Order: sequence, then structure tokens, then C-alpha cells
Amino acid sequence: MIRIGQGIDVHPFQEDRPLVLGGVRIADRRGLAGHSDADAVLHALTDALLGSVAAGDIGAHFPSSDPKWRDADSRLFVAGALDAVARAGFRVVNVDVTIVAETPKLAQQMEPIRSSIAAMLGIESGRVGVKATTTDHLGFVGRNEGIAALAVVLVESLDRS
Repeated sequence: MIRIGQGIDVHPFQEDRPLVLGGVRIADRRGLAGHSDADAVLHALTDALLGSVAAGDIGAHFPSSDPKWRDADSRLFVAGALDAVARAGFRVVNVDVTIVAETPKLAQQMEPIRSSIAAMLGIESGRVGVKATTTDHLGFVGRNEGIAALAVVLVESLDRS
């Protein structure tokens, strides 16, 4: 049996924070506002993982109302979601992520982000797609107000019967 999960996350820019995407710190850039480290890529991935096994969403598992998640490393959220996938009897087959941002330009960061996500999920980097796009200056992303990320995950059952 296979299942698909999808996730989306959006955060506005914040000047006094580092920018972290996919677990990779992007040097010399303004960061994103949020309760945790505001890694939009990993938040979208977390929701996709949880959704693939009908396990709720990031807010149900890691609520921003809980002070213990203040400034938390979003890799913790991915680990928790991956644990939910495993408890449901599934494993990750592949992941595809799209980062929507006018700035910064992310071409040089695609491979580090891809490798970071693969390591978190315990899969080969060839099973992780990461790409970036813009909105051609339309909407909040186009006005350089923030970044959005989308993720799709395919999981398969560990039960071969």
C-alpha cells in the first residue's frame, strides 16, 4: 500500500533572525518570523509526513502555544513526524519540495538542502527533489514579504502481506 501526503507552510521575513531552509542556514540573509526556527521547508515536510499517515498536522503535534517549541530546531518536528510514519507501519519512498521565494536566490543551496532532508529521513538524496521558484513579483512572496514552501511525500507500507 502506498500513501501520499502534502504540506504547505508560509512565514514572513524578520530582520533579526537567521534564515534556515531545509535544515540549512542560509548565510547573510534575514530570517523568517515564527515560534520555532521558522524553517518553512521543514514545516511543510512535517505536515506532508503527518498527512501521509492521517496523523494530524504540525500544530496538533508541536503547537506554537507550547513554550517548549520556542526557537526549536524544526528537525525535531521532522523526526517526530517520521516517527509517526514508522508507528503507522510505513516508510518514506520519496519527497519533493518546492520553495517559493523572490529572494534570496537559492540555486547554490539546493544540493545542501537536498542532502540535509535526505539525512533527516534516512533515504538516498536521489529520492529527494528540491527546487525553488518565484511568483514573478506577484503576491506577498513577490513583494519580498516572506517565503512559502510546499512538500509532497510518498510512503509505502512495511507490511508486504
